[in-house]
Amino acid sequence: MKLSEMRELLTSRDIQLTKSLGQNFLHDQNQLRRIVTAADLTRADSVLEIGPGLGPLTEILLAGAGHVLAIEKDARLVTVLRERFVGAPNLELQHADALDVMKDHSRDWHNWKLVANLPYSVASPILVELAQNPRRPERLVATLQLEVARRLMAKADDDDYGLLTLLVQLRYAAKESFKIPRGCFFPEPDVDSACVVLLRRKTELLPEDEHSVFEQVVRLALSQRRKMMAKLLKQKWPAEETTAALEKLNLRPDVRGEKLSLEQFVALTKILGRA
Repeated sequence: MKLSEMRELLTSRDIQLTKSLGQNFLHDQNQLRRIVTAADLTRADSVLEIGPGLGPLTEILLAGAGHVLAIEKDARLVTVLRERFVGAPNLELQHADALDVMKDHSRDWHNWKLVANLPYSVASPILVELAQNPRRPERLVATLQLEVARRLMAKADDDDYGLLTLLVQLRYAAKESFKIPRGCFFPEPDVDSACVVLLRRKTELLPEDEHSVFEQVVRLALSQRRKMMAKLLKQKWPAEETTAALEKLNLRPDVRGEKLSLEQFVALTKILGRA
């Protein structure tokens, strides 16, 4: 779908896009193909697309995947999509708030791939909810704000390293990312975007029942970036336990949370969670 076709369709339907829904549609064909290539699709794949909009990415996904579930919140766009793809045997279109759907952790996404141009306003919570699902997708290929993409790809002590980094990277390995200029979208957003590719870890870093402890540790450790982590962890664990745990990991008592790697947080979780 070309930019001229998008404009014409929106004008003919008198559809005014809503900024609060993050409706910035990717129209650049080269970038769309690049995203689908990153998904490494086969006809055996089931794909989850969130926020299909007018369907420029949907069209390419339908050509490469066996099944596509597209979740769209805007009823006006659902109508457009039903008309555009009428008769498409491998498309399942759902009118719903995708964040509500992702919060249902009983849904089995284990054999799925997420491939989506995510709405900016809900991109981070959607990825966290998917990652926290015990039956999470095998691959996440998500287009989102460049700032959020940097957080997802960050490492310890990077400026962008934080809670989002750790909650997602506990379950997914960051494979690659590539920038998508703002001019590739309509309407053009105020910021650049990037596509990130995250692969579900083949070997779990922590048992599923210890993930909640990990989240407690990292939320406290990063709650006040300038404070020593030991003092922050005392809100949950006795001082002697946190001090002993840090010593066991050869970490200074005045270390700040942003200095710890994912692997160090995992090790700390194992100690505090089993104390």
